[in-house]
Amino acid sequence: MMIRQPKNMERRVLIANRGEIASRVAKACRELGHTAIGIYTDNEPQGTHLQFCDEWVYLPGNTNAETYLNVEKLVALAKEVKADGVHPGYGFLSENRDFANALSDAGITFIGPHVEAIRVMGDKATSKKLANDAGVPTVPGTDHAVPTVDEAVEIAGRIGYPVLLKAVAGGGGRGMRACKDEAEVRAQFEAVGRESMAAFNNGDLLVEKLIVNPRHIEVQILADKKGNTFHFFERECSVQRRHQKIIEEAPSPFIGTDEELRQNVCETAVKLAKAVDYDSAGTVEFIMGEDKQFYFLEMNTRIQVEHPITEEITGMDLIVCMIQAAFGDELGIPSQEFIRRSGHAIECRICAEDPITMLPAPGLVTGFETNFPQGTRFDHCLYKGLEVTPDFDPMVGKLVCKGIVRDVAVRKMNAALDGLFIEGLKTNLPLLKEIMTEKNFVEGHYSTAYIGEVAPQNNVKTDLDHIKLYTIIAGSEARRMGI
Repeated sequence: MMIRQPKNMERRVLIANRGEIASRVAKACRELGHTAIGIYTDNEPQGTHLQFCDEWVYLPGNTNAETYLNVEKLVALAKEVKADGVHPGYGFLSENRDFANALSDAGITFIGPHVEAIRVMGDKATSKKLANDAGVPTVPGTDHAVPTVDEAVEIAGRIGYPVLLKAVAGGGGRGMRACKDEAEVRAQFEAVGRESMAAFNNGDLLVEKLIVNPRHIEVQILADKKGNTFHFFERECSVQRRHQKIIEEAPSPFIGTDEELRQNVCETAVKLAKAVDYDSAGTVEFIMGEDKQFYFLEMNTRIQVEHPITEEITGMDLIVCMIQAAFGDELGIPSQEFIRRSGHAIECRICAEDPITMLPAPGLVTGFETNFPQGTRFDHCLYKGLEVTPDFDPMVGKLVCKGIVRDVAVRKMNAALDGLFIEGLKTNLPLLKEIMTEKNFVEGHYSTAYIGEVAPQNNVKTDLDHIKLYTIIAGSEARRMGI
């Protein structure tokens, strides 16, 4: 559902990002009648997102530190192009309160939540305390940084093993280590602290009970500056490698037809958002045990990679709504009941990575073709001749399929994966294809341990003919061979 602004509401929006999310934001800006301003850099002078923008501006630099992570340069650039607002996308500075503050000081709208929400929810200890105070269930463990390994051992003994050592400022699966006994806590404590310091410039750790075979359930939230807070139902993101999502779906097959549980999870997410006076798009993440008890994990104060599946089942444009909320405009949502869901959607993250080791595999795209079934959406930044470099995240696209029910969505995704041909570099397509036909996934029986324990990855490792056909032979040649 699109809410167009009158012409006198036209604004200039600088997109402080690249790739498919920059393209996505540009389209939403144009849908609202705003001017979308894209950025190009020295190491990406012809980014695919620029074709969807109304204007382009040069940001000098060859590294992320010199460009998309440079607060001073980006604020100066926003001033230079007379931007009314800046959309950070996801990653980079999307959850950086210094960036949001600097823009505010310059009189420019940060298209995201207020700074205090970023601060509180960006610190796992602080956000956990807020959740506890708000009556939101949290995983047993500490809501404060644990300073010594002896204290960590004492806490672990009290809450019971296994436990998780987790970075206070962590994200993306980094700074996390499971420990099954005291010896592992003592062996891992300093190592996790060093990893956390290197990744987040903060070595503080939490100690939490490890929920065995959990489901990763998250709820899409949207709030405005008028005190309205809505949820857009849940997503399930349990298929992960290295604690990073690769397949998401909405609604959750684990929650299934349990509407009472669904309502409880979604209303709990709204309660947490209200506790921090949230005023933008965001995602409240939970882990859910086999007993369907759920616990607050974290809140991402930005738009998520997997937002398209929520858009597909609700018919709402979340980026449009996010921009409207930032500028204080009406969302056009009269009540929670106005937001309805229909059908089932699945997203596969297409990554330039080795399907066996799951490590990034940059290279040159020598061929790119698609042949998708109806009901397929592909948000991507691919083209023939694209050089996928190690400078950026290896994700090059998001393949989304919607069906009237989950079985239909899975079948469509099978066909869509068969119809996606990326030549010249390795991708995770073989692994995704294996998962879509694997019995446990097809039946919806999986947890966050799925990739490490169930057959798909092992099949990819051992089936050498499969690897040869899908990662060595180019897609077009495979088609000529009739496979």
